[in-house]
Amino acid sequence: MKLLVILPRFPYPTEKGDKLRAFNQLKILSRHHSIYLCAISHQKVDELQLSAVKPFCREIRVIRQGWLAVAWNLTRALFNGMPLQAGYYYSGRAHRTIRQIIRKVQPDHLYCQLLRTAAYVMEENIPKTIDFQDVFSKGIERRIPLAGFFMKPLLKLEYKRLLKFESQIFDNFDNKTIISKPDRDFIPHPGRDQILIVPNGVDHEYFRPEQREQTHELIFTGNMGYPPNINCAEYLAKKVLPIIHKTAPGVRMMLAGASPHGRVRALASESVTVTGWVDDLRACYASAAIFLAPMQIGTGLQNKLLEAMSMHLPCVTSSLCNFALNATPGKEILIGDTPEAVAEHVLKLLHDEDFRYRIAKAGYDFVQRNYSWEGATRGLTQILGS
Repeated sequence: MKLLVILPRFPYPTEKGDKLRAFNQLKILSRHHSIYLCAISHQKVDELQLSAVKPFCREIRVIRQGWLAVAWNLTRALFNGMPLQAGYYYSGRAHRTIRQIIRKVQPDHLYCQLLRTAAYVMEENIPKTIDFQDVFSKGIERRIPLAGFFMKPLLKLEYKRLLKFESQIFDNFDNKTIISKPDRDFIPHPGRDQILIVPNGVDHEYFRPEQREQTHELIFTGNMGYPPNINCAEYLAKKVLPIIHKTAPGVRMMLAGASPHGRVRALASESVTVTGWVDDLRACYASAAIFLAPMQIGTGLQNKLLEAMSMHLPCVTSSLCNFALNATPGKEILIGDTPEAVAEHVLKLLHDEDFRYRIAKAGYDFVQRNYSWEGATRGLTQILGS
């Protein structure tokens, strides 16, 4: 079957969650379908990036949108009622190009990632599937209380637009997928139970336990320009680490990930390392003793937790994060919803080696059983047909 996949970003490198999901889904889907990939990109896609994805695709088309075009897209979205999350990626030129690709390829099915690409195919009378991935409206709603004076009205407007747009998308697509049941329950449509849950997975062969010299006791990873990760990095450095230092003053923490925001870079100190882009996150995971991800805002299943658990690190997270992950608290993962609770878990893990091993081993076994890309993508393969 000819499957046209439309992505809001080129899926390599996989430093962002949507790109990681797309890359691994392409790898699995290419075993069953002829993949024609169309990706929007705001940066130049080089030959190295293309070569990573070419083995999975019959054809690849990258639609470049420069920053002037993005500025125009956002300005237009402000006045036409489209959510900025969709307007940022939408242009008339890209829409015309995608129409031409559809007419040329004549795909049997359209697969769109995120609501960011939905507007390009709303009028197409071809079987189509939308991957909500997570619920943008809920993510924005959680950011509103933390927003500054000028940002709060914009986020409230975006929230209302997203609620409406998510419902419209639901009615327009034949199939809908999402990353977890808790996220599905947030979709603003009475038929939300029709949405197929397609979780993320983790490449267990790539993210596997390894021995390295420990350089930091604690680690948090992610795209450090993403607001929920910025918020968590500040939460850890400003609220959690000072409590830990009262008992264990030598504890060091690594904040590892691409595109660190100025607020994240400002956290760097003798006890906090901000790495910026790293070529291989496995080295960062392996050089730490404990993984922390007590996210305060955001939605979806956190890939960072799957990776850390697959590398045999004990993990401390929040109820918000574990809502989608569904690991057993106190056995496979530790839950801390206050700075004091997170710090208490960290100190126990640091001071009790047997306890640290038991949590790490149980977490490792949990992701081995429940989160592989092959298993995660099986349901998607079935609804797309053959």
